Amino acid sequence: MYFFLLNLTLLDMASISTTVPKSMANSLWDFRAVSYSGCAVRLFFFLFLFTAEYCLLTVMAYDRYVAICKPLHYGILLGSRACVHMATAAWGTGFLYALMHTASTFSLPLCHGNAVDQFFCEIPSILKLSCSHSYLRKVGLLVAGACLGFDCFVFIVLSYVQIFRAVLRIISEQGRHKAFSTSLPHLILVTLFISTGFFAYLKSPSTSSSSLDLVVSFLYSVVPPAVNPLIYAMRNQELRDVLKKMIQSFIPLQK
Repeated sequence: MYFFLLNLTLLDMASISTTVPKSMANSLWDFRAVSYSGCAVRLFFFLFLFTAEYCLLTVMAYDRYVAICKPLHYGILLGSRACVHMATAAWGTGFLYALMHTASTFSLPLCHGNAVDQFFCEIPSILKLSCSHSYLRKVGLLVAGACLGFDCFVFIVLSYVQIFRAVLRIISEQGRHKAFSTSLPHLILVTLFISTGFFAYLKSPSTSSSSLDLVVSFLYSVVPPAVNPLIYAMRNQELRDVLKKMIQSFIPLQK
């Protein structure tokens, strides 16, 4: 679990760095321009990191399933080599997915202005500027993304159905609490990530921008990477003890 959390933390730190610093700089210096190549690079890393994170969250659902439903087989099913292979597959899937979508998106001619109605370069906003009629390519990319997202979503749902069935059979209240505490934070963040991301990308590109679009983009691009480390860190008893000691050490100094 900690190996996957390390990968998740790296993805969160990198993904939030692709959107937030530039947005903060735009707000502070009132400079809202980005180069064409810079937009393409940011879109690539955004797709790469968030697709890899989505795949990693799917792997983590399987990790929770094995830990709770098949604890005696955990060392066999999720040995160090298997964990490395699954994490590598998540990173590799994100890279290939981002490369495909970025190349396709920026190969389309853009003729409807150069104003992106978002705080970062996002595919739906860029497609609004396109005057191309390459519907087949757009549909193909949409189908590829929907298949990946749907397959991962179904796998996560099936994993948690089995997890909750196993948890409800636990006699000990303490055992049920421990199982839920390791699963519910992951499930809540996955739900937020998937629901807002699907809403942002499955709506029509021709739909006019609104404050709702900005809120949805913020929810799936900023909130999960910012909240993930906090939630998973606060579940660690050792870290909570260290923070408690730090707080207690500062109280006498302030008195």
